[in-house]
Amino acid sequence: MNASLINTEILPFNATAYHNGKFVDVSEATLKGKWSVVFFYPADFTFVCPTELGDLADNYAKFQKLDVEIYAVSTDTHFTHKAWHDTSETIGKLQFPMIGDPTGAVTRNFGVMIESKGLAERGTFVMDPDGKIQIIEVNAGGVGRNAAELLRKIKAAQYVRNHPGEVCPAKWEEGEKTLAPSLDLVGKI
Repeated sequence: MNASLINTEILPFNATAYHNGKFVDVSEATLKGKWSVVFFYPADFTFVCPTELGDLADNYAKFQKLDVEIYAVSTDTHFTHKAWHDTSETIGKLQFPMIGDPTGAVTRNFGVMIESKGLAERGTFVMDPDGKIQIIEVNAGGVGRNAAELLRKIKAAQYVRNHPGEVCPAKWEEGEKTLAPSLDLVGKI
């Protein structure tokens, strides 16, 4: 990633996803109108990836309660996603769309393509309802992500969007005090 994607609008794309037993078309327009997580992972039928996707599946109701949709993306095809969903107990729990990106177009749009391998980095992107990226996290291939931490960050992003003039400090949890940046706070935190 050369330039920051924070507060930029997601780039146009068209893809096919496997979702709830069907193949469905997905585009950047699909992601707008509600909070969305685009969750890139290297490949189906691997090792860390199913643990991450299983963690998201176990917490999916909490994301839905926040009006957040999750889109898992790898450079596999939507057919491969279906096969993995049908053969893995962990992946069989997924209720969110799994976008196939065999051309790498979506992965490149978000700047997480490992060109030498044709695979995605472990990138997490959270978009607000306007389709603007509010959170980016990219992990090394061997480092899995945590759905609970992602939920905490989304709650903070939603709070800040709904409360102009306030910000959430480190480790902020829902219901805790926020900060209202001002000259009076400079050097006092």
